[in-house]
Amino acid sequence: MKFSGCRYIIFTDLDGTLIDEEYSYRDAEDALSIIKKREIPLILCTSKTRAEIEIYRNEIGINDPFISENGGAIFIPENYFENLNFDKRIDQYCVIELGIPYTRLRGAIERIRKGGYKIKGFGDMSVKEISTITNLGIREAELSKKREYDEPFIIQNGDEREVLRIIREFKLMVTKGGRFYHLTGNNDKGKAVRILTDVFRKNGFDGETIGLGDSENDFPMLRNVDIPILIRDGPREWNTRILKILGRG
Repeated sequence: MKFSGCRYIIFTDLDGTLIDEEYSYRDAEDALSIIKKREIPLILCTSKTRAEIEIYRNEIGINDPFISENGGAIFIPENYFENLNFDKRIDQYCVIELGIPYTRLRGAIERIRKGGYKIKGFGDMSVKEISTITNLGIREAELSKKREYDEPFIIQNGDEREVLRIIREFKLMVTKGGRFYHLTGNNDKGKAVRILTDVFRKNGFDGETIGLGDSENDFPMLRNVDIPILIRDGPREWNTRILKILGRG
């Protein structure tokens, strides 16, 4: 089988994990070189869009599957696996869809706003505004708006707990990332990691999985790997909430 003898698969978040606050992976270059030399599959598992992830994959020089928009979908390059069931093809990918269409998420944002709560999602922001808030360049901010399964948002006015309660009444999920809340369907990084790990195992993988993340929306991923690694939240601090949930705090 293709992945027989492969000892590890690495699942990693991007923001605050593989890349720093300047969106650079310079500090990870030595590790990336070792990973590529040892032919360890490196799975980017992030809240970023497919368009954003493709830029990093091309720059880093990897061709492994990736998980976009907090587990909204798994994108697998054609012919990567011999044994694979998937939902549809998009461009050069076989896609396993776990999220709901972006239009439904935007509809929920509108309904919440009509209830008197002031919230603002990426769909309400201009490219320039996103660039300013996130410190992304204009081109990168454009790519961040190409959303398919996840809506980042901020609560500008209103009781935070009440907004989150209403979202759950809509049978949607919300997680907290580094800068934004993220509105999704019944998907998360953990579910996507489990499914993709199972695909690897059906194709001969019998090693261990490693997960790297730094924020609360990474917890489902960290809970579903053999070796969870929590990255410091800032130069000195750990995300104590995740440590407590993982039983390490």
